[in-house]
Amino acid sequence: MKNVSAKSKLLLAVVIFVVTFSNKSYAQLSPPGLGEAKNASWFAFGVRQSLDSLKQKESTTYVGVGLKSSPDENNPFSKMAILVINEEISSRYSKNWEYSYALSYRRSSNYDPKAPYETLYPAIEQEFRLYGRYSYIREGNGLKWKNTVRGEFRKFFNPDFTSAEENFQLRTRLKTQLSLDLGSTKTHHIIGGAEVLFAISKENEPEKQWSKFDYKESRLTLYYSLTPHEIPFIFDVGYMYNLIGKGSDISDVNYLAFDVIWKNPFGT
Repeated sequence: MKNVSAKSKLLLAVVIFVVTFSNKSYAQLSPPGLGEAKNASWFAFGVRQSLDSLKQKESTTYVGVGLKSSPDENNPFSKMAILVINEEISSRYSKNWEYSYALSYRRSSNYDPKAPYETLYPAIEQEFRLYGRYSYIREGNGLKWKNTVRGEFRKFFNPDFTSAEENFQLRTRLKTQLSLDLGSTKTHHIIGGAEVLFAISKENEPEKQWSKFDYKESRLTLYYSLTPHEIPFIFDVGYMYNLIGKGSDISDVNYLAFDVIWKNPFGT
């Protein structure tokens, strides 16, 4: 969708300038970007395991599947978009500071951006991703605050592990969120967030050269999270608004997301 409305441009400004926060305990498994579409969906199942008795170190492993529509249709389940397998280790080493590091494998489907949006050759692009986060956290009065800087190294391959058009990418992500407890039982939560992404790439085609480091996209999320005390699961359902590109070359995608996280299946 080109030349989106003034409302969408206002949302971009909000993403860049708003300062909101979150707490890791209620962090959802947010959707990855799936490229141009009209609507998309994301489903993930994860396991979060404490690695020490103080519960300062955690492992989060998840598998996720993303589906999407073509840019001119509404069905968010019509096309396979991505398979994600992700492992992240985090450490809350002080009251207000946390770091994490992760390895991720992603298998994305390639479609022609022009109608009738048929599958391209090669139909699949593989990605191996290394990333690290560094976060500042504050909490109190039912609010959980978190601001995060995330750096990524992304390496791309064709299905047979030959070189893809894009060799690798270095990406920087700035994210802020706010988590609000609904009531005193700390069972129901609302999580709002905003993120901006910047990147530079080393290309294989058409020439082996670097792209310019530039703004790429913004993501706004709003989630409802349920953390029952009776069972060791977290249930998240939410919405993400993805604004891709800038200026006259801009498009937007609406995401429906659902994930389940199993807490400490191997004991605490």
